[in-house]
Amino acid sequence: MYLTDTKEVTAEVTVIDPAKLAELVGTQNEYLTIIEESLSVVINPFGSVLKISGQEEMVAEATAILENLATLINKDITINSSDVVSAVNMAKNGTLDYFLDLYSQVLIKDVKGRAVRVKTFGQRQYVNAIKHNDITFGIGPAGTGKTFLAVVMAISALKKGLVEKIVLTRPAVEAGESLGFLPGDLKDKVDPYLRPIYDALNAIFGVEHTERLIERNVIEIAPLAYMRGRTLDNAFVILDEAQNTTNAQMKMFLTRLGFGSKMIVNGDISQIDLPNKAKSGLVEAQHILQNLDQIEFVEFTAQDVVRHPVVARVINAYENFGK
Repeated sequence: MYLTDTKEVTAEVTVIDPAKLAELVGTQNEYLTIIEESLSVVINPFGSVLKISGQEEMVAEATAILENLATLINKDITINSSDVVSAVNMAKNGTLDYFLDLYSQVLIKDVKGRAVRVKTFGQRQYVNAIKHNDITFGIGPAGTGKTFLAVVMAISALKKGLVEKIVLTRPAVEAGESLGFLPGDLKDKVDPYLRPIYDALNAIFGVEHTERLIERNVIEIAPLAYMRGRTLDNAFVILDEAQNTTNAQMKMFLTRLGFGSKMIVNGDISQIDLPNKAKSGLVEAQHILQNLDQIEFVEFTAQDVVRHPVVARVINAYENFGK
């Protein structure tokens, strides 16, 4: 057995505008730390130059990542840690050439006027699927942006007048805790489980505007059981935590689709909380609906996680342990 060459090299990245170096390195060199820890390199800023040291292949990847991020900054696009994580993941997957393409389209502006864009190749596939299909399934781990992007696409459709209302729902399955012990009526009991949806709405509309739209029933947030017997026309309907639906519930939900409507079904099949080992309606739907027109399944992986890099490692560790 022969050892591969682990040649140590040093490379440099020059930032065109030295005044923008702080945007590239992040607060207390936060962005550089993400790259260093992910690729086992050392990055040192010197004036408007970044010096990168480490194994040749890793230095080449780090250099390409920093050059891509510098290109965004020089186009006056503000980056954050999730952009850096996305660039690192795409470099590891060999898809970094498509990184700048992710920033060619703004989905919507948030309540603070910041542009909302897709962050990963998987997210771009997801958004394209939503645009071109009546029903889109987003399946994958937490942190991949499924819920947030679904809400973004729903709000965008509402603002463009493509739909008249947004309906957001999830099954009221108790993940190790009993709803009965929570205070208040049914809405009070279920609302904490819908927190990610509220957070996404508040990020785009703001808290006050979101509350007004809910009061006017332009946005409806309800447990899945409330969907029975209805037909939802001219609506953008999102089912979250769909791994916790039964087969009957999934069929009931999907058959609510009316004219002029779109549906998004999101879930993580590694986090099924159904009692008595009941079969997940989301898992069954993957087999039953796979080849139907106007229905598309998009699968996310740990490489699409845009949270702290450790989150992706945790997901991979649990998946490997399960295997």
